[in-house]
Amino acid sequence: MSAVKWMIAISIGAAAGAAVALIYAPQSGARTRRQIRRGLEDAGDYIRETAETIGGQAEKCVKQGKDVVEMVADRATSAYGAARKVIPM
Repeated sequence: MSAVKWMIAISIGAAAGAAVALIYAPQSGARTRRQIRRGLEDAGDYIRETAETIGGQAEKCVKQGKDVVEMVADRATSAYGAARKVIPM
């Protein structure tokens, strides 16, 4: 299991445990709802931050992939040019 999937699973489990604990806590319903709302807002913030991080990593991977393709194309062109000099066509 990758680290990202592991962190997501832990976060979901923690959120579910916190929600159950809040529901069974001896306090007013308004306070419980307020706490649940804050927890959901925090979870939403975490998800947005994680999505931004993953998006940034994806952009880096795409850039690296483009750089590799460009390098391979340049080398192939150079090899073709060298081969044309050695083998007349």
